[in-house]
Amino acid sequence: MLLEIKVPTVGESITEVTISNWLVKDGDYVKQDQVLCEMESDKATFELNAEKAGKIAIVTAAGSDVAIGTVVCKIDTDAVAPAGGEAPKAEAPKAEAKKEEPKKEEAKPEPAKAEALAATAEAGYAKGHAGPGTAKLANENGVNLSQVVGTAKGGRVTKADVLNALQNGATSVGEYNLPATGGGREQKKEKMSNLRKTIAKRLLAAKNQTAMLTTFNEVDMTEIMKLRTLHKDKFKEAHGINLGFMSFFTKACAIALLEFPAVNGAIEDDTNIVYHDYVDMGVAVSTPKGLVVPVIRNAESLTMAGIEKAVVAVATKARDGKLTMEEMTGGTFTITNGGVFGSLLSTPILNIPQSAILGMHKIQDRPMAIDGKVEIRPMMYLALSYDHRIIDGKESVSFLVRVKSLLENPAHLLFGEDPTKLLLGLK
Repeated sequence: MLLEIKVPTVGESITEVTISNWLVKDGDYVKQDQVLCEMESDKATFELNAEKAGKIAIVTAAGSDVAIGTVVCKIDTDAVAPAGGEAPKAEAPKAEAKKEEPKKEEAKPEPAKAEALAATAEAGYAKGHAGPGTAKLANENGVNLSQVVGTAKGGRVTKADVLNALQNGATSVGEYNLPATGGGREQKKEKMSNLRKTIAKRLLAAKNQTAMLTTFNEVDMTEIMKLRTLHKDKFKEAHGINLGFMSFFTKACAIALLEFPAVNGAIEDDTNIVYHDYVDMGVAVSTPKGLVVPVIRNAESLTMAGIEKAVVAVATKARDGKLTMEEMTGGTFTITNGGVFGSLLSTPILNIPQSAILGMHKIQDRPMAIDGKVEIRPMMYLALSYDHRIIDGKESVSFLVRVKSLLENPAHLLFGEDPTKLLLGLK
């Protein structure tokens, strides 16, 4: 029986996928549920498994775009499995001693003919040719080398020939001859993935369909760094995970978003504003295939440990290409951290239909005026991009100031309780 393997339905909005690569070869014997290939949609990567065991015949090559329901391979379920469950390997032929045949002497051209060939080759290469220094002199003085008669061997042009041409007025005004270059000029062209196409469309839509502005502030990271140093060992001992900066920013933003609901809202069909009484926090993650934004549900109700575990979980799945559709949809706000790549300041672009996004940046020691004195403090620039159609300037600035205040006084993330209890997840 010849079984057809088709592209399965992976989401309501997905109509096409790309076959990234085949993990088996045409003609291989595959087992039931064995992974056959990796497929990439505009939102995620998934695997295609064998429904039955048998010999596979690949119909669609890797790199092809195929519609949902398309047959990509066929499995002959009547094929007999090779011994041991693996395809038999061809034995390497035994090496046989071979007598070395005497090398035939290459035919050499006659001396006169060889001399003529060499002269022809040399003349063809050298005629009108100039070395780098000569070419530079010609370019600087507007001399067209093709009009200069070379006096050196084979017609090569020398500096003396260029100077002689200048004296005789042999210049070409306005012409500039680029010197010969020895560098490579190769080009590489590759097809855009579905994920990259979707990213491009969404970013362009964010620029064209929103009234996006960005407001900036800076946060002193001194207290957070002290708190991490003081409690990181106890935190890891209690929860088995490191205490990072992302939990502080996620918690601070979650608190501020509930205080400024417009920043946590969205415009629906250009007619309604949707306000959320919960925070589904999107965390931008850079992967080899592009930027994805997995979502942490109800971030406002999570402890610091819960946030750290959720961030590590979704980031790992994102880099492994294992995110599901549900894990990348429905966010109400996004945080992106360009600081991990060394960015000092940037203007993050909205992740539509969300109305705001916070950009974190590199922590850098800078001189700051503290109580009339200059002190070196670890500072980070914050950038809030927002849709001015729903968020006014006052709200955007006030939201960012509130986030800054929470981060510079991290004990307040407990709403007045002992910060040690917050970090350890205690009540």
